[in-house]
Amino acid sequence: MAINFEKVPSYIRREIDPPKKALKRGSRGQKARQVQEWLQYHKCRTGIDGQYGPATHECVKDFQTKANLKVSGNVDKTTWQALVAPMTAALAAPTTAKTDSAPKTIEQIARQHVQQNPHEIGGQNSGPWVRLYCDGNDGSHWAWCAGFVSFIMQQAYFYRGESTPIKGSVSCDTLSAQGKQKGLFVSESKIKTQKVSWDAFGGACLFLRRRTSDDWTHTGIALAASGKGKNVVFHTIEGNTNDEGSREGYEACERKRSLSNTHYDFVSFIPLS
Repeated sequence: MAINFEKVPSYIRREIDPPKKALKRGSRGQKARQVQEWLQYHKCRTGIDGQYGPATHECVKDFQTKANLKVSGNVDKTTWQALVAPMTAALAAPTTAKTDSAPKTIEQIARQHVQQNPHEIGGQNSGPWVRLYCDGNDGSHWAWCAGFVSFIMQQAYFYRGESTPIKGSVSCDTLSAQGKQKGLFVSESKIKTQKVSWDAFGGACLFLRRRTSDDWTHTGIALAASGKGKNVVFHTIEGNTNDEGSREGYEACERKRSLSNTHYDFVSFIPLS
């Protein structure tokens, strides 16, 4: 199913809409910078300074060759769409969005995103993917793990035509507070003592890595789990992480986490019985 562009927020449109006229040598500004970011994503690397100079021109030609496009060194609508195709693929609506359960829709969209290898480009917490997940913002202080899960939740419910169970946030602490306010927060102790079964989440929920009783430092989407009590191991899709599970990583990826050695709480997307 295609994206309903009429309802896409302006900050997303800025990332995926083509330039009004073709970009070429001498072009400057945000669109030129975006071209350089996407060139780096596609491994046609050059500087990211918003100035469309000779190196950018040659990298565009390299990308056009790889993408089987007309080789001109200029970025017209066709080349732009090819550059941003990974993001438009991540934004597409699943065909089963209105027939699957909400948790299953969230899982499918999370997989759409991680398959496109979202990662930082041009510096810490920077680049088009970070801006997508953080309402158009990026930069060193925009840690994006909470924005990643919030965006995926919002995308899922948008295509389902339903309101989200919580508003979402770029703050882990705020996600926790929203979950508590809506009666969707599940403490680690309830999972370990099996007062709440993993099946109650319906296939997907948020996990929140807890540092203290009122401070959560990382979040992601938790999917299938195995084991019981303190031996639960759950599969995740999470942003602003890496293979080691850092809270200040550089990419979105799939991991597995265990309740046995780290503290986690959870937020359900659906009412708990």
